[in-house]
Amino acid sequence: MENADSSSSPEKSDGSGSSSIVGKAVARWGQIENWLITVALGAMMLLPLLEIVLRRFRTGISGSAELLQHLVLFVAMVGGAIAARENRLLSLSTFTSFLKGSWEIAARSISSSVALFVTFTIGVGCYRFITTEGIGGDTMFAGLPSGFFMSVMPIGFGLLAIRILWLSGDSWRLRLIPLVVGVALFAFCTYQFEEVESFVWPLLILLVIGTVAGAPLYVTIGGAALIMNWGWGGYFPEERVEIAVSTQAQTLYSFIRNPLLVTLPLFTLAGYFLAQGDSSKRLIRLIQSVFGGVRGGAVIVTVIVCAFFTTFTGASGVTILALGGLLMPVLQSAGYSERSSIGMLTGTGSLGVLFPPCLPLILYAVVATNTQLVSLSLKDVFLGGAIPGTLLVLMTIGWGMWNQPKFEGERSPLDWNEIGKAFTGALGELMLPILTLFALFSGYATPVEAASVSAFYAFLLYLVDARWVRKVNIRTELPQMVSECGLLVGGVLLILGVAMGLTDYLIFAMIPDQMVEWAQATIESKYVFLLALNGALILVGCLMDIFSAIIVIVPLIVPLGVVFGIHPVHLGIIFLANLQLGYLTPPIGMNLFLASYRFGKPMSEVIRASFPLLIVFAIGVLLITYVPFLTTWLPNLLQQ
Repeated sequence: MENADSSSSPEKSDGSGSSSIVGKAVARWGQIENWLITVALGAMMLLPLLEIVLRRFRTGISGSAELLQHLVLFVAMVGGAIAARENRLLSLSTFTSFLKGSWEIAARSISSSVALFVTFTIGVGCYRFITTEGIGGDTMFAGLPSGFFMSVMPIGFGLLAIRILWLSGDSWRLRLIPLVVGVALFAFCTYQFEEVESFVWPLLILLVIGTVAGAPLYVTIGGAALIMNWGWGGYFPEERVEIAVSTQAQTLYSFIRNPLLVTLPLFTLAGYFLAQGDSSKRLIRLIQSVFGGVRGGAVIVTVIVCAFFTTFTGASGVTILALGGLLMPVLQSAGYSERSSIGMLTGTGSLGVLFPPCLPLILYAVVATNTQLVSLSLKDVFLGGAIPGTLLVLMTIGWGMWNQPKFEGERSPLDWNEIGKAFTGALGELMLPILTLFALFSGYATPVEAASVSAFYAFLLYLVDARWVRKVNIRTELPQMVSECGLLVGGVLLILGVAMGLTDYLIFAMIPDQMVEWAQATIESKYVFLLALNGALILVGCLMDIFSAIIVIVPLIVPLGVVFGIHPVHLGIIFLANLQLGYLTPPIGMNLFLASYRFGKPMSEVIRASFPLLIVFAIGVLLITYVPFLTTWLPNLLQQ
């Protein structure tokens, strides 16, 4: 979930010249941030392409791999700062959206106090880390030391802290409360108590209260890691704070430099380029011209277009909100009732999650590999999702065709002239997945280079669409769109980075080992374990967005999968398929809320409308779970 309620941002003072100057300076700095992240993502897109070209001449760019990894770090911090600027940092809580007046002010003060404490502490840790590790370190790129690139960490957390403070109240009197409380908490934790174990639970309870009050997810996860390392890490009093905060910074830096993470912003950027223009209209026209005259043609159009867009945008919310208004008339014109149409659009909004190169597949591969218990290639995860994803698509189409009401009019025959025009118009979009998959699986490019090819091709499609079709001002639209992409990527990477500190502590405390021992003592059958896992993951899908769930839950279930002999690719597809099912599960599945908002219908009506597809998806998830062949056949075939 996001804190997207811009109405909670502080109001500017009216009339004063100083306020006007400050407002202009803040707006100008926001524009600079947008351009900085645009340049960074552009460099990430172009560097691998240059490497592909230069490889033909048996040369390359010295230090480009290191530069790419540090550009990911830059995007994480600047994107996180932009998310804070727009009050859209990912959060677990939706509780504050129901609060008004003094209750809303109190919740904002509590969440901001906790967020300031955690953010400032991590920022201090980053500063200490680069002063000991980065300054005077190895020369990395263009003669610059590594400390130059690492300095974005304390600067980024500093910007986050400033913006959290600014958004904490509508006046400096209200902002003073979280400032004082946050500094007091930091001072308390830096005091050299002989015994601190008794303080851990009160601080964790305070962190939970802050989370419920709306604190960002990175604060919840990073704060838990800091508090538990500080209190239960077993360090001497004089080194306790130093090690706890520096460890958090070190794990963040090490993880963000994972080479595979470079693919995440690039594939996401490709999705944003695709979603910005009229690609959806061109694809709908093409598929409707081919299938519109057959029984269930409207459903085929809806399912394929939704799956295509979710594959590249990585978020079902984008699909429902962006395509709902376009596809609703398509379904209703084929005779579907309003309720059936809403149910179909609510369910199909997350169908593309299992198709490459969808963002959750990349995240699962990264997080699962980071546990060091399994070895996963991105190609295997992509291949593993292909057949299960196709199965769910076919089951959805089958349900829609069976459920279509009797059509009274005559079905129009195929118009080959219209098909030809529609195909020509959508040819650019159709080539994107083909080009991406060819680059991934042909062996001519690394995963990072394949992601770069995908992003650059989507960028060319965007330029053509913006310049000659929509005729918009590219200089204005491009930074806004890319900063929106950076906002999403930065928020996710920020959570990923701090989550590794929590994962390290859980491993130190042997929590996964204890879960394994409990599961072995309690559950004897692999199939019973899979059934229990399905139930737990559906609940997770109801309560958490997909990015948060991957980061928090995957490190806990991977050891269990190893013990029960579940292939890590199969485990990942089970995980994502269950989250997709959780999106539709009442009463709090995320797609239900989004559809209720998009179509202006009561939640109860959306639940009734989507219930048939919930049953269809549940059957599909059971097939994916208990027929591992569906997931493992393609990866095993290509390994032979």
